[in-house]
Amino acid sequence: MRIKDISKENRPRERFQKVGASSLSDAELLAIILQKGTKEENVIDMSNRLIAKYGLSKLSDLSLKELQEIKGIGPSKAMQIKALFEFNTRHSLSKINNISIKCAKDVFDYASKRLSNKDKEQFMILYLDSRSRIIKDEVISIGTLNASIIHPREVFKSVIKESANSIILLHNHPSGDPSPSREDNKITERLFEAGELLNIKVIDHVIIGNENYWSFKENQGI
Repeated sequence: MRIKDISKENRPRERFQKVGASSLSDAELLAIILQKGTKEENVIDMSNRLIAKYGLSKLSDLSLKELQEIKGIGPSKAMQIKALFEFNTRHSLSKINNISIKCAKDVFDYASKRLSNKDKEQFMILYLDSRSRIIKDEVISIGTLNASIIHPREVFKSVIKESANSIILLHNHPSGDPSPSREDNKITERLFEAGELLNIKVIDHVIIGNENYWSFKENQGI
């Protein structure tokens, strides 16, 4: 069935105008984002299929390449889907920007939505001003952490550029267990030493699990 064959009052855009976004289903909202389906499948059916198969959570985690492997999803639609979820993430984070980071729990509250339940490790830096408020966050590495990838120059060049007063290091563990590995300990020691040499204060390194966290400062007194 084509969109044109659906009664006008039941089409997503018309329903959006009449009853508002909050009354639309997930599939209808996604259909508005994607705009068009294919010759074999209208955009509503396509959206229903995607959500039924992957769910919103898994759909948001798919890469551009993985999205394009789905029937009916080309480069343009894949980018629309990725842009949708990235915008939503940024919107969520914007509500808590400029908060003052006082402890590792504040770091977890800030980053857990972005890093929890990811299937790859992501290494992030929080740049703080003199009042310990977040100036900016930046993911500098995606993949298994090791000392050759997380090099001090990659970490601290942006710190200097942003004129940050201090930084907090953090990364996630896809396993959900935030306990530090031997490599985590090596990387942390190396980056804290580099911070001292550059006179840049590294406040903490926090590991994000699915529902909890591990702080080097709180557990090792660094």
